[in-house]
Amino acid sequence: MAVGGFNGTDPAPTLERFKQYVAEKRIRYFIGTGMGGAGRSTGGSDDAARIAAWVQETFTATTVGGTTVFDLTSS
Repeated sequence: MAVGGFNGTDPAPTLERFKQYVAEKRIRYFIGTGMGGAGRSTGGSDDAARIAAWVQETFTATTVGGTTVFDLTSS
C-alpha cells in the first residue's frame, strides 16, 4: 500500500484508518523510505507524515539491506 499516494499528499489512508489496519493485522510491515521528511509540508495532506511519525514513535526500527523496516506486529 502506498501511504499518501505517489507523492505522499493523498489523504489515504488517514492515520486513524492506518491504526485500524494495524490493529486488525492487515498490515505487517512499514518500510521507512523517505521518513526524513515527516512533519514537513508538501502542499497536500499530511496524513503520510503523521503515519510515519506514529510508526516511528510506536514501533522499533530494524535495518535490512540499508532500508529501515518496522514490524507492526510488535510494539
